[in-house]
Parts: sequence; C-alpha cells; structure tokens
Amino acid sequence: MEARKHYSHAPITEAVINIQAQLSPKVKLDVLWQMYSNIQTEYPKCEDVFILQGQMIVAATVESTATQSQIGYRVLSSDQKHIIEMRLDGFSFSRLAPYDCWENFRDEAQRLWSIYQSLTYPQAITRLAIRYINRLDIPLPVGDLQEYLRTFPEVSGDLPQGLSGYFMQLQIPQDNLGAMLVINQAIVTPPTEEVVSILLDLDLFVEQNIANNELGIWELLEQMHTQNNQAFEACITERTRELIN
Repeated sequence: MEARKHYSHAPITEAVINIQAQLSPKVKLDVLWQMYSNIQTEYPKCEDVFILQGQMIVAATVESTATQSQIGYRVLSSDQKHIIEMRLDGFSFSRLAPYDCWENFRDEAQRLWSIYQSLTYPQAITRLAIRYINRLDIPLPVGDLQEYLRTFPEVSGDLPQGLSGYFMQLQIPQDNLGAMLVINQAIVTPPTEEVVSILLDLDLFVEQNIANNELGIWELLEQMHTQNNQAFEACITERTRELIN
C-alpha cells in the first residue's frame, strides 16, 4: 500500500489524536484548569466535559438512577478549527476542515500534550489512537461504487443493486503495530444535490505495550499515522484520487 499523498482537496472533515492515560487520584480538575490558563489566549472558548453514569436495580420493581460528574474541559481555538479535550482520563486534539498537513497537526498536538503531561504526570498510557474522518463527495449519477472505492459493501446479484443508504464496519488487526484498524463507511448527508457523500472513517488504535515517555509515544503515533494513510489509499481508486487532487 502506498503512503497517502497531499491532496489539494483533502476529504478530511476531522483528524483526531487521542491519548488515554491513567492519572494519580491526586490530580483534580484544578490541575486541568491550570493547563487551560496556559493556553487561554490561543484557545479562548472553554466548555465543561461530563461523564454520565447510570445504575439499574432489578427487584420487585425496576429502579434506575443516573448521575453525571465533570471529568475535564473542552476548549476551542479562536477560529474553532482546533479542539482540545483535557480530561482526568487523557487528552485529545482535533483539527476540523480544512486540514493542512500532518506535520502542523502533529506539532501542535505534541506541544499541547507536553503541557498536559508536565502538569498531570500520567502513571500509564492506556490507549493511543489516530482517526481520520473523510467525506468523499462523488458526482451523480453513480453507476458502481467500485469505480471509487476498493472497500465497499457487495450486494448479492440476486438482489436489487440500488442503495439509498448503508453502514459498514470492518475491524482489521494490524499485527505489525499490535493495533486495530476500525473502518466505518456509510452514506451521509451530501452538501449539494449533485453528489452522493460517502463517509470513510479510519480509526487506528493501540491499547497495550505503550511506552510512557515522550519519545515512545510520538514515535508510535508517527508509525500509526503512516499506517492510517496507507489504509486510506488502499480503500480508494484512481478515480477518487482525481476527485480530491
């Protein structure tokens, strides 16, 4: 599989780097707020992040309760194209369209992670993930998805071949990295009536044997980025490349 090229009309609607961490119970929300204070000029909008927990008790009657507790903050850049989540269970950084390039995206994520790490001192890294959510806008009429996609649902020849919608998920182990690649593909709402839009969501993650140091984390993320790009190229055809080039 070839590495992803730089496309002038990149179909990426969101790129995400997610680092889940185990923190000391001594780390509280005030520590995360300190991180926000350090970056508030660049990321002026801040929202609370909550987790919802529920409990169901089955006896003579069924009783359920739900509580929510704050686990962090979600902050946005001035142009609302960069999003950070700093939580008591980890950190994530997103870039919304238009996506520029991996180097800029990675460098800003690494800078922000360094601030998070210097304040929270993670005891362990429990999950690393790189996710690219793409929307491919294919001009109508579409005779065959195979013209644009190499990974797609195949409908039995004994059934009508028209599709008004679909959702497909594949989970493909990536043995060389000890990772899992989850591919989600679906028809989504198009921006205009002249196209059909296909979601191509590539989520690559590792959940074991992750080094808890700066060098190890970013070396692995670099490899994961390359592999995610290769997966994207493996899913599309030359006709799609012409659309986004």
